[in-house]
Amino acid sequence: MNDPAFTDTPISRCAYYRRTCGLPAGIHPEAGRIVVKAGLVGAITMPARLGQRVRDDMLFRGCPLGPIVAHIRSRRWTFLCRPDVPESVQLCTELFHLDVAIVPFGGEIALPSPADSQTPSRTWIVPPRDTFRPSGAVIIDYLRACTRRPIR
Repeated sequence: MNDPAFTDTPISRCAYYRRTCGLPAGIHPEAGRIVVKAGLVGAITMPARLGQRVRDDMLFRGCPLGPIVAHIRSRRWTFLCRPDVPESVQLCTELFHLDVAIVPFGGEIALPSPADSQTPSRTWIVPPRDTFRPSGAVIIDYLRACTRRPIR
């Protein structure tokens, strides 16, 4: 992906996401936007400031990070993960109060695309390099730990 001799297009990037990263990505032809449907892949979206705290806490405690997408205009981060967060009304309420959402089954997760190069709307905070994605339940645990501590 970073080889200057390699022309990065939505099709080549989508192929990389599929082959190397195990992400079942597809392209919206009209915009060149690359998306993954939630199902085999889970996703947790939160405000960027909270996402930074969660990422930093995971790093500090030695928890391996999976891919994280920044949505520039909305100032949100999306952590790609395994879809292992149990559904519960209590959890949804807790996350709602933190402005955090679990992307529902079938929901679209937008990924960075070369089509975004003129006006980037998404970028990788942690790019995918392989098929690793952390447990969504573990990310929720770190999220809870971070929100129990005051923001500096």
